[in-house]
Amino acid sequence: MYKVILEELPYLLQGVLVALELLLAFISLGFLVGAVLAVMRVYGNRLLVLLAILIERFFRGVPAVVLLFLFFYGLSGVPPFVAAVLGLGLRSAAYQSQIFKGAIQAIESGQMTAARALGMGKLKAIRCIIIPQALRLAIGPWSNEFASELKDTSLAYTIGVIELLRRAKYIVSYTYGNNTLLVYGVCALMYLVLVRTGNVILYRLERRLAIPGFERREEGG
Repeated sequence: MYKVILEELPYLLQGVLVALELLLAFISLGFLVGAVLAVMRVYGNRLLVLLAILIERFFRGVPAVVLLFLFFYGLSGVPPFVAAVLGLGLRSAAYQSQIFKGAIQAIESGQMTAARALGMGKLKAIRCIIIPQALRLAIGPWSNEFASELKDTSLAYTIGVIELLRRAKYIVSYTYGNNTLLVYGVCALMYLVLVRTGNVILYRLERRLAIPGFERREEGG
């Protein structure tokens, strides 16, 4: 029984690499779009605020699997990997926007006033003064989004991305289900190790970049 796992471990590890590629794409797209949405919510006019709210509520309100199907079947000819990145990346953007919005609002409003008084334009003040501080404050809550998105890479299985979970399914199929619990148990352990490792790294980064005077979370929180 364990011989199967040892033989197929390199195959499963390739699935881990695909999952990490998905994660990097999800998080990157979510970061870029989420930051823009957050700025729109805090500093935009009424039209921009309304647009940001509609985008956020749509991608937060529709189940992740449904988003995957919408992008995969709705965009004809799009590869499964790309459809997964669009669906789950934009969903991540909706959640990351809430994290960034809270971090921006935690910055003293007087800093924007002071920047404008020094002659900075609004966009330059946001880019040079507000965003750098907000990103540092966002690392703590952002680690929860990291863990959530890492686990959500397994959903890409539903549209044919050959990541860790689909590879596990192939192993279970060709062994006629004799090693089902063991194979999926190994997958669960791999996800657990990845999540924990990422959270430890982010916790240390949060401590290194902490802004004096702001409360910090404890490790493992």
